[in-house]
Amino acid sequence: MTVPVAAGARVGWEELPDWLRGAIEQICGSAVVQARTQPGGFSPGVAARVRCTDGTRHFVKAVSADANPLSPAMHRREGQVLAALDSVIAARDLPVPRLRGMVDREPWVALVTDDVAGQPPALPWVSAELVQVMAALERLAQALTPAPISVPALGESLGEAFTGWRTLAKAGGAAGLDRWSLARLDDLAALEETWVGRSAGETLLHTDIRADNLLLTGDRVVVVDWPGACRGAAFVEPVLFAPSVAMQGGPELPDLLALSNAGRSAGRQALAAVLCAVAGYLTYGSLQPPPPGLPTVRAFQAGQGHIARRWLAEFI
Repeated sequence: MTVPVAAGARVGWEELPDWLRGAIEQICGSAVVQARTQPGGFSPGVAARVRCTDGTRHFVKAVSADANPLSPAMHRREGQVLAALDSVIAARDLPVPRLRGMVDREPWVALVTDDVAGQPPALPWVSAELVQVMAALERLAQALTPAPISVPALGESLGEAFTGWRTLAKAGGAAGLDRWSLARLDDLAALEETWVGRSAGETLLHTDIRADNLLLTGDRVVVVDWPGACRGAAFVEPVLFAPSVAMQGGPELPDLLALSNAGRSAGRQALAAVLCAVAGYLTYGSLQPPPPGLPTVRAFQAGQGHIARRWLAEFI
């Protein structure tokens, strides 16, 4: 299978409005003299590492509602999460970039965070790097249990999104839906309905761990892009991560879960319910038109959905 890429429609630093560049430079404390656009990720806006005249470096992400009407809210939410986490990041030395400031003026939202001198994991996945990532996620989960800031419960945050099978079942299927799913829609919808109760917990979850949201700095793994932060069971994080790992050359679900204490201890019924919800989300999403500014997201969902359904077949 050709592996789809995680890529949005990037905007260059120089394409930002003058007023926005000026506001960002005020947060940085100095004028930007160099900006390097970073690949990876689905944001349809600016994602750039910048260097300023005073020698400081920062990471800037900015998006306009004109590019995608939902993206500014995601940047705004990430800013709120990072602001709330700031003292915790400092006190517990969490591998999370600190927020230095946010600009919120319609139609734009921009964030300025610490620059991380690292690179995403190699793809296809290298075993040693994946082990390092899973160990880092394990330590992060321990540090964030119980959740140190107020965030929505997982069911509240993803409850509307994780209804793919039930939506398809009500419609009697959809064009492009695979035969296996079509034949089992009622059973899949019934199992999906149980996921909220099976996933409840008190760990602060990222919920969107992928290779493009990780930066390796040698002995450290830094986790970026936090708009989806919410509260739930720790085992949910590796389950959400697993389809992209397998699609990008990594191990199957049981082998990935074996690298996590939370994954190893998860019950079969809980795993089945959460995996069902994830598979339904990916399957339904892959059948929809691409959102504005996100031309590759449906192919990315389709690749993961194929893998998630294959795993799900082993549970039902």
